[in-house]
Amino acid sequence: MQIHLQRVVGSFVGSAYGAAQFYGTKVTQAKDLTMASQNDDRDEDRSGATGFESKAERARLFAAHMGLQAFALMAAAEGAVQAYAHITGEDWKPYEPPAAPSTGVSRQSAAAELATFG
Repeated sequence: MQIHLQRVVGSFVGSAYGAAQFYGTKVTQAKDLTMASQNDDRDEDRSGATGFESKAERARLFAAHMGLQAFALMAAAEGAVQAYAHITGEDWKPYEPPAAPSTGVSRQSAAAELATFG
């Protein structure tokens, strides 16, 4: 059960982290489109056609929506981490694969063979 919960919590945390990275990228793009000095398309700092949003405004709205989504995923991840601690009695920590041995297999087998001789 603990292994399953470890993976579920890891998925929540990974999703929240990815959403935060995506949100940061979209905020940067929205700022670049909004600032006249950073905008390569000089026409984009003008308002859109009547009744339509400009590209910069659409980028700002999209970034705002992604911010809400990232915040919701962060709250879900925090809840999953707290639930893991409540159920298992241990703090959740991300999985880290075991370190690869610094010596090759042939070197290890040779050392094991020599160890048998005493």
